[in-house]
Amino acid sequence: PALGLFLFTIAHDPLRIIVLIAGAFFWLASLLLSSLIWFITVKASNPQDEPLQKGLLIFGVMFSVLLQEAFRFLYYKLLRKAIEGLVALSEDGCSPISIQQMAYVAGVGFGLMSGAFSMINLLADALGPGTVGIHGDSQLYFLTSAFMTMVLIFLHTFWGILFFHGCEHRCWWEITAVIVMHLAVSGSTFCNPLYMGSLVPSYLLMATAATWAYLLSGGSAQNLRRFLLCKS
Repeated sequence: PALGLFLFTIAHDPLRIIVLIAGAFFWLASLLLSSLIWFITVKASNPQDEPLQKGLLIFGVMFSVLLQEAFRFLYYKLLRKAIEGLVALSEDGCSPISIQQMAYVAGVGFGLMSGAFSMINLLADALGPGTVGIHGDSQLYFLTSAFMTMVLIFLHTFWGILFFHGCEHRCWWEITAVIVMHLAVSGSTFCNPLYMGSLVPSYLLMATAATWAYLLSGGSAQNLRRFLLCKS
């Protein structure tokens, strides 16, 4: 599904590809900074203290989420300046890409880079040693991880639309809602290996975010019905 988003909505437009790659870079920069802080805190703590290490893990995940959203805001500010430059350079005084389109493409960029790193971690685990579920644990680790990766890609896409809309219209509660949803989805992964405890809430939040982003983008029930019936 993520590959379909890229091929059908982004790949044909060079400007969108640039926005996508830049969005992926911003997510990667946030990961690098949060990883550096995580490395320092782990090295500075006692590795034998299990409660402390668990607390540091929770702190690391929550801090990484906040850092990702901070970089999403910085990327919004950068794109806003870019649109002003494109308008100044254009002959008709219009930007070739709207802020709504940039929000969507930037969200896909965040999501694809997030999914790529999740896939790399899974492939590293798949190399072994050991066999998943050999000690009676769930054998659905790779399957559920794939579904979790997919939902995070879509969530980043919808969060990008909601976040940029909130910044554009000074609706800070929309930005807060994005941060809360991101924290909730990331926090739900601590329910694993009870995978239903993380997958079900994540997909429910994805449906909510998708509906919300669709409506903010100008969608309606009538438009959706025309699309499903292939009517213009």
